[in-house]
Amino acid sequence: MNEHKPGRGLLQRRECLLPTWRGWLVLFFVAATLVVFSIRGAYSFLAVNDPVDNGALVVEGWLPDYALQEAIMEFGRGHHSRVLVTGGPLESGAPLSEYRTFAELGAATLLRLGLNTNDVQAVPAPRVRLDRTYASALALKNWLGSHGTVETNLNVISLGPHSRRSRLLFEKALGKDYKVGIIAIENQEYDARQWWASSAGMRSMLDEIIAYVYARLSF
Repeated sequence: MNEHKPGRGLLQRRECLLPTWRGWLVLFFVAATLVVFSIRGAYSFLAVNDPVDNGALVVEGWLPDYALQEAIMEFGRGHHSRVLVTGGPLESGAPLSEYRTFAELGAATLLRLGLNTNDVQAVPAPRVRLDRTYASALALKNWLGSHGTVETNLNVISLGPHSRRSRLLFEKALGKDYKVGIIAIENQEYDARQWWASSAGMRSMLDEIIAYVYARLSF
């Protein structure tokens, strides 16, 4: 008599090894350790500092005043030829909307904080619904091309965990003719070493993690 075959001969039984309770315990601790190290290293991964030598200093115009003050200090070290401020339109009716764009607002703030008018140039970007950083980088590329600039080294100043995404998008927009460095200003709204301990840190980091993954997949 033929033996019964499960699944009408389409399936077969195989032996497999499963962890014991001690094995599951070890796997749990390994996974927990990896999660802890990932959480602790997430900020330093996103808030990358990797500047290039000389060239122009690119400042994202939406940065808070303390970050713009840091940009002035960086420019004062004498490694950059000028400051180019990027950014798209301000929302209609917003405070200081007389400046029209974040680029113009950021440039005006830098001037009030002490920079010379000969050193600062606003580079406004058009209004877009998505990928505003990328649009700002494209506007910068067009401005550099139309003004016959010979600078190919650019250091972008951004804020905390936004920095890695900013460098990625500037690199994509500017292309291989430009070398893009990045300088991350620490976000003062929360403790970067324990970003998960505050709502501001959680919002900022989760938003940037999602946005960075999106930028990687989209570009």
